[in-house]
Amino acid sequence: MMKPTYSVASNPAQQGGGWLHVRFAGESQTSPEHALGPKIFDHYLLHVIESGYGIFRTETDKFQLGPGDCFLIHPGQIISYVSDATQPWRYRWVAFDGKQADEEVYRMGLTPEKPVLRLVENNPIPRYVSLIQSHFQSREDSSHIASIGYLHLIWAEIMNQSDRPSQLTLAEPQVQRTVKQMINYMTSQYAHPVSIEQMCTSLGYNRAYLSRIFKQETGMTPITYLLKLRVDQSKRLLRERPDLSIEQVSASVGLTDSLYFSRQFKRLVGRSPSQYRKETLSSPLRTD
Repeated sequence: MMKPTYSVASNPAQQGGGWLHVRFAGESQTSPEHALGPKIFDHYLLHVIESGYGIFRTETDKFQLGPGDCFLIHPGQIISYVSDATQPWRYRWVAFDGKQADEEVYRMGLTPEKPVLRLVENNPIPRYVSLIQSHFQSREDSSHIASIGYLHLIWAEIMNQSDRPSQLTLAEPQVQRTVKQMINYMTSQYAHPVSIEQMCTSLGYNRAYLSRIFKQETGMTPITYLLKLRVDQSKRLLRERPDLSIEQVSASVGLTDSLYFSRQFKRLVGRSPSQYRKETLSSPLRTD
């Protein structure tokens, strides 16, 4: 049996409570029946098991975990865990908090109800945690930035793992994920003269397939969605930027042909861009 060990290193930049902060990282070869809790933490605490076995408990569930498993403790969550009597855990951990942490944990799918994930063999997460600990031990000024970089890599690995259908966390259906990617692409690129063909190439899918699933999920084609998005944004510019010409508004929403823009605007809004601007400027409360 391995001799028990324990080491931890804290972030030399003590600035918790902001956008994102990695607090500390550590590793331990636990002793037989090493136990912690029941207790709560005021931060997120991710454990990655490298060898051995043990039990992790939340208020509602018990998980028997071994090599390749990881578990996430949420702030304020009552938990306890204990190592096996004959093959105790060896694990690494990293603690973090901040507003971005809340958002990314939600995206990862590691909820208080389903806080456990089985990682694929030779997953790099233990190495990333070890590198965070090494940077903290160096006490270098750059260690805080390095820790955030490695934490993002850890999150990326967990998100990739969570997409596998065999996981405890429920993966979002592929069609819905693809449609969200399309919406994100159009929302971020509408101001540029991009086409649906360019989007399909960027996402790596056939245009006919993307058009079919997009209409299935949203009720409209990608072309209609992109045009409506551009017109909606142009309405905002017409209201808020009276200094811009119609041609400049058109170009600002990714349409280089201002005559085409005006025709499509009138088709969707019921009046020309100039009429819309005149009416909204004379009636500031009107935004239709």
